[in-house]
Amino acid sequence: MKNSCFSELLCFLYVYSITDTVDSSGYNSFVACFSVQVIPYTRGSAWEQPPPDLASYLFKNRIVYLGMSLVPSVTELILAEFLYLQYEDEEKPIYLYINSTGTTKGGEKLSYETEAFAIYDVMGYVKPPIFTLCVGNAWGEAALLLAAGAKGNRSALPSSTIMIKQPIGRFQGQATDVELARKEMNNVKAELVNLFAKHIGKTSEQIEADISRPKYFSPAEAVEYGIIDKVLYNERGSEDRGVVSDLKKAQLI
Repeated sequence: MKNSCFSELLCFLYVYSITDTVDSSGYNSFVACFSVQVIPYTRGSAWEQPPPDLASYLFKNRIVYLGMSLVPSVTELILAEFLYLQYEDEEKPIYLYINSTGTTKGGEKLSYETEAFAIYDVMGYVKPPIFTLCVGNAWGEAALLLAAGAKGNRSALPSSTIMIKQPIGRFQGQATDVELARKEMNNVKAELVNLFAKHIGKTSEQIEADISRPKYFSPAEAVEYGIIDKVLYNERGSEDRGVVSDLKKAQLI
């Protein structure tokens, strides 16, 4: 299944829709529907041609869009896109746009933190620099991906919300199983703390204290804390045009 999806993704496979439901036992099931139809983008009158395939157009401009919670199908897609874009050009930056609540949604745990760790590792593995931009929410593990972008190119739009927190655990079974799960959760928490400390520039002790409860940031507060480097405004009202200039070159603004 994974190999088949990966080969199709290299041909601009994009998620058409992803739905998540919760059954009576409280478990989540995920259904991913993929579309391989690509409408070519052409210039001219909008009345004379079909609408462009926006997903492919973004991908053509080296934009990877994380616009939902981190579930396995989303992780698989993002990893494939990173690897393909590296194969296409090892020097041009990749733009990661983030609007995600991480591995949870509405307080419900949807997947394991390893989904974020997989994306994080590939971000460090590929050669192109990765510019990150929060375009809505970057909560929990999504905030880690935001902070892991190339230094100087971690940004957020003015109305974005960023939040860091400790992982959520859900244990059941025999006492021995619960104890093993608890130990693994502590290991995951320690890894998150170390990675946040590495990219934010604070001590592990301070990060651990700050994530004892969910900690929210406005974009300006996130700059001061060290999660991002700048807030992007419309160019007409911004004095800081470093990343704005890059986005303009990509024909995004």
